[in-house]
Amino acid sequence: MAAEPEQLTVYQGQFGEFTVTQNDRIKVIIYRLGLCLASFNFAIATLLVLIIGEQLWVLNLLTLLFMMFSVGLGISLVTIHIYLRPLHRLLQIFWIIGTITALIIAWQSSDPLALFVYNHPSTLFGIGFTFAALTGIFFKEAFCFNRLETKFLTFLVPSLLLCHLIEILPVRVESLLLASWGLLFVIFGSRKAIQAIPPDIGDKSVFTHLEQQRSISLSS
Repeated sequence: MAAEPEQLTVYQGQFGEFTVTQNDRIKVIIYRLGLCLASFNFAIATLLVLIIGEQLWVLNLLTLLFMMFSVGLGISLVTIHIYLRPLHRLLQIFWIIGTITALIIAWQSSDPLALFVYNHPSTLFGIGFTFAALTGIFFKEAFCFNRLETKFLTFLVPSLLLCHLIEILPVRVESLLLASWGLLFVIFGSRKAIQAIPPDIGDKSVFTHLEQQRSISLSS
C-alpha cells in the first residue's frame, strides 16, 4: 500500500499562501548548526584567553578555533533567510573579505593569528569584516525576534572592536566585554537551537514577490 503524501501546513503570507517544505526545514537546521559551531568555538577561545592567557599552545589553538568559528559563520550566511538580497550578499562579501584577510595574516605572520591581530589593531580594517557580518546576523535576529542578547551584541561587537582599534580601553575592560560577548553569543546559539523552525523561514510569499519583481525589472 502506497504511503500517503505528507500534508503540509499552509500559511497566509503578505503576498499569498505558502508552505514550509522539508528542504526549508533542513536549511534552517543547517543555519542553526552554523551558528552553534561559530558560537561555541568563539566561547572556547574566549575562555582560553581569559583563563589561561598568552601561552603559545593557546595562541596556536586560537587560530584553529577562529577558523572553525569562521566556517560556522559562513555556513550560516549561506543559509540565513533575509528578504533583502543586496543585504544578504553584502554580509557574505564581508565574510569573504574577513576570511581572506585572516588566511593571509595566518600564512605570512610568524606570530599566531590572535596575537598578531591584537598587537596590530589596524588589521581590524580587514579581519573586522568577519565580525561586521556577524553583527549583521545579530541585527537581523534582534529585529525579527526581539532577542535581548542580540540587541546587546549588535551594539557590543562593533563597540569593542572600535575601542580596540583606537586603543582607548584598559585591558580589564576589554576582557570584561569580550567575556560578555562570548557568554551572550552562546546564549544566542543555544536559544536558536530550540526555537520553532517556521519563524526562521519567514514569509516565503515575500521572497516570491521580490523574485517576481526582479524578473520583471530584468525583462523590461
